[in-house]
Amino acid sequence: MDGGIFYSKIKGAYMKQKEIIDEITMKRAITRITYEIIERNKEMDKLVLVGIRTRGVYLAQRIQERLKQLEGLDIPLGELDTKPFRDDKQAENDTSEIDVDVTGKDIILVDDVLYTGRTIRAAIDGLVHLGRPARVQLAVLVDRGHRELPIRADYVGKNIPTAHDEEIIVQMTEHDGQDSILIASDN
Repeated sequence: MDGGIFYSKIKGAYMKQKEIIDEITMKRAITRITYEIIERNKEMDKLVLVGIRTRGVYLAQRIQERLKQLEGLDIPLGELDTKPFRDDKQAENDTSEIDVDVTGKDIILVDDVLYTGRTIRAAIDGLVHLGRPARVQLAVLVDRGHRELPIRADYVGKNIPTAHDEEIIVQMTEHDGQDSILIASDN
């Protein structure tokens, strides 16, 4: 990780960016989350991983792969679209792809960044729309603070305190061509 500073256009404005997590560190964080999931869940056959679109799905797939390598288990995985359940957007069609009944299951919601908690609230609404899970846990790659709702992650790859005017940008090979976490600011 060279930690160099560079500028690129984000949301229509040029912002200063700095890599704070590289590919190797990200892989370690995902492995650590996976081990914690194994340690805290005795009934692994009740688990269902649900990735929040978009990068949460890729993280959930990586956790699913590590669980298979470490425990020999093929944990079901679903993709959750939170847009129809958000309180700050117009309702859209639900394009979630969850092919397993969530009723009575231990769900692990997976997302890239936990910020205000509103996406997670929408995700829980989306899950309850599908059934009644026995338990819902939350795994995030980055917790950046600034919660607006009383939501906390059960599994955190990295806590990265930020200012309100900063952005955390998670890049994943499947979507962005590389694995890294950047912090961006306009100053």
